[in-house]
Order: sequence, then C-alpha cells, then structure tokens
Amino acid sequence: MTMTETTTASIRQLLQELTDAWNDSDATRYAAAFTEDADYITYFGLRMHGRKEIEDGHRQLFRLPIKLQSGGTEHVEVKPLTDSAALVIAAGGSAVNGQTDPARNSVITLTAVDTRDGWRFASFQNTRVSDPGADR
Repeated sequence: MTMTETTTASIRQLLQELTDAWNDSDATRYAAAFTEDADYITYFGLRMHGRKEIEDGHRQLFRLPIKLQSGGTEHVEVKPLTDSAALVIAAGGSAVNGQTDPARNSVITLTAVDTRDGWRFASFQNTRVSDPGADR
C-alpha cells in the first residue's frame, strides 16, 4: 500500500506540531494531536488513555525543564497500514536544562489515523534506546 506524498507530509507535519507543542510547554496543543481515545505509553511504562489524561499528564510534565531535540522529520518513517492509518517510527531525544544526554534517546512509535478533523495519533509508545549487550 502506498500513501500519497501529501498524506505523508500531513503526518510528518502533525509530528512536528507535537514536538513544537512540547517545546512550547502547551499541554492542550500537545494533546490535540491525539484522538479522543488515544493510548499513550511513556518510556517508563505509564499508560495514559484518552486525550484528557494525555493533556493532564503533560501539563505536570511541562513544568520540568525538558525540551525535545528537534531533529526535524528526516528520521521519520511512515508506513501505510490502510488508506486511513499509518505506522510512524521516529527517533527522539531530549535535553534537560539545555544539556543533552544520549541515555535519553528513544524510538517513538505512533499510529496515525485519518479522522474527520484530519490526521491524529491514536497511539504513542516511547522506548529508550539501549544496548542490551552493555550489561554483560
């Protein structure tokens, strides 16, 4: 299945809007990128269900000095699942008080769905990047 360039660009733009909302500490705008019944799983396994929980959880989080590193959307893979759904895989990282730390790097997987309000994310999973062999 292929998606049009316009559709792929719309999904990439939604991901950029998500990053911008995070960096602006705007929990309402951040949550607006998700469907009303979205599932959101943090890197430490906390599950938030629905746009309201996502907004409330991020309102608290945005009080901390954490900003996302903006690598643009060149490290984003959009894989069509149907004409109205896609798997999105992106590299992520963050800085605390302006200091980056490779231990904070993540792989983010999202499910983008085409809704009557445009593309939104129905799921989000954040997994920290690690080297399993490093513990041996």
